[in-house]
Amino acid sequence: MKAALSIINWASSLISGLITSTLQLIYSVIQYILTRPEVNIPFLNPIIDFLNKVPVINIIVHLILWRPIFDLLFVPGLISVTIALIYIIWFERKLTAKVQWRIGPLEVSRSIGGFLQPFADLFRYTFQEFVVPRQVDRGYFIHAPAIVFILSILPVFFIPIGPQETNGVVNGIYGVYTGYDVLIAIALVTLFNIGIILIGWASNDRFTYIGTVREALLYTGYEVVLILSVVSILLIYGTADPFEIVKWQVTHLPGAVVNPLAFLAFLIATLMATSRFPFEIPEADTEIVLGPYTEYSGVVYGLVMTMSYEKLYVLSMLMVLLFLNGWAGPYIPPLGALSYALWFGIKTYIVMMAMVFTRSVYGRYRPDQALRMSWSSLLGLVIASLLLSLLIKLF
Repeated sequence: MKAALSIINWASSLISGLITSTLQLIYSVIQYILTRPEVNIPFLNPIIDFLNKVPVINIIVHLILWRPIFDLLFVPGLISVTIALIYIIWFERKLTAKVQWRIGPLEVSRSIGGFLQPFADLFRYTFQEFVVPRQVDRGYFIHAPAIVFILSILPVFFIPIGPQETNGVVNGIYGVYTGYDVLIAIALVTLFNIGIILIGWASNDRFTYIGTVREALLYTGYEVVLILSVVSILLIYGTADPFEIVKWQVTHLPGAVVNPLAFLAFLIATLMATSRFPFEIPEADTEIVLGPYTEYSGVVYGLVMTMSYEKLYVLSMLMVLLFLNGWAGPYIPPLGALSYALWFGIKTYIVMMAMVFTRSVYGRYRPDQALRMSWSSLLGLVIASLLLSLLIKLF
């Protein structure tokens, strides 16, 4: 009896100790969140001050405005990526329809030009049945799109869209800062293509094989050009630190003016990397259905369909950072940290809209034409940009 009582006492003391430790940990976390510096957005201050007077709600507000969470969720995080994807898909459809004398998406939200059509598509893909064909490699077929989707999102968090500080106050918005963010982002972009090849291989279908081989061929054509164009402009800046890159451009000239050859090479390589016309070779819907993604359906098809747009968004951000002065623009005091994000976002959207415009005016190259151009004209262009950078650096 005494042994049983001692065991009960020991267990109760252990449980009470665990509860006390857990409560202390929760209290410490709450205090940490409440005392950390928040993202500075002056025009929201009256609303934030009001919400901070409400118990529990004030903790949520501080948590949302805590820089790591704010960067992850809003800018440059997941919500910004989602808005960019929805907008650019709608814009590409409407622009192509206008140029080609068609109507474009108009069934959903006719009064605002069918802008809600991408949301309707997302809703449809989410609740559509996901069919796994018998012949596929089931494990890779299911998991590969999720892996590639994550790889396509990761570079966003290594591309800052605001300065680290202004007049001693931390105002900028950035995910992960290492000092080598540009190189890390480019490395992650190149990993994306390996995942696409894995998707096509896992589908075990003749059409996906053809699309996958085309993707691999195009990959060999543009990656060298893309990397060398980045290297040539970094030679001028003398650093891969994004904050120093923007500072250099603001002090001197935009990268697109200093080395227009590197800018042009990066632009064409981006079109190839994102399968924009005239390089829509892997998908080529009139020839091979949808390339590596032919066998996918439902919510997974929604994921794979947006991957090229995510890549377009990432490379457009890199283009703005490397060649178009980054977040430089007139400071708007009421927006605070979002002022820099606004200018960076405007430039990024303009670049993306220019990219998708090519769908309306260009035909599609054959794979051999694209590769011939890559390994002759484009390679010569990027080598010339390297020589130009060396001359600028020397003299």
